[in-house]
Amino acid sequence: MTNLNCCFCGAVKNCGPYLDKVFKNIEMLSSLFDDYRIVIFYDKSNDNTLQKLKEYQLRNSKLYFYVNPAVLSSFRTYNLAIARNWCLQYVKQNKDYFPFFIMMDMDDVNCKNVNPHVLEKYLKREDWDALSFNTAPKYYDIWALSIYPFCFSYNHFANNVQNYNRIQNYVIQLLKNLPPNQLQKCISAFNGFAIYRTSKFLNTYYDGRIRLDLIPPAYLQTHMKAANSKLVYKKYITVDGRYEDCEHRAFHIQATKNSNAKIRIAPDILFE
Repeated sequence: MTNLNCCFCGAVKNCGPYLDKVFKNIEMLSSLFDDYRIVIFYDKSNDNTLQKLKEYQLRNSKLYFYVNPAVLSSFRTYNLAIARNWCLQYVKQNKDYFPFFIMMDMDDVNCKNVNPHVLEKYLKREDWDALSFNTAPKYYDIWALSIYPFCFSYNHFANNVQNYNRIQNYVIQLLKNLPPNQLQKCISAFNGFAIYRTSKFLNTYYDGRIRLDLIPPAYLQTHMKAANSKLVYKKYITVDGRYEDCEHRAFHIQATKNSNAKIRIAPDILFE
């Protein structure tokens, strides 16, 4: 590897109250790399998000952001996929310069105090291609998580609240009981922040649609048995489960299928 450069990526909408701290955390993490960029896709907001982006760009020329002129879909996960794919395209176009990229949420999740040494200790390890981290007080992002035997989305089974709690407790115990210096294998995980080895993610893209074609039937049967439910397609308050799934799931599964990517979770807490 000739360089240790990283592209920090994110989608922002109504993130104004958090951006100062998020950018400060990015600056602290950027010290781990030889060079970096911050690439952001902006959707029209009802707060000062755009003003914050412009002000920060004046202070830091490493920031490059795109202003999306219109809402492209009525489905939230579709819009997030579009935003993340725009950032991903920038990474792909500069793949020789950025051996790593980070996709992160730009809201309160990453507005805590960051521990750069947690990320640093994994940078030169070869046992991961996508690495996300634990969070306190609990691992929260069950929406993006697929981990055997819970291979699909908890929202697509009956009693989704109970299934959320069950899967949350399951992954918390897995991370707690990991042997020293080990990472947790999974099918998909994000938890608000993940670092990727660019070379393994050139043949994949984010997709907020329901992609049953990417999930082996045996995995679906396993999840149905674990959830004691057939598949459910239901509209919820924040997501329409008739059409939507978390955009990270298709992204990670495609990378595993196409590039044999190792998707892992570290038990360490990066933001606390």
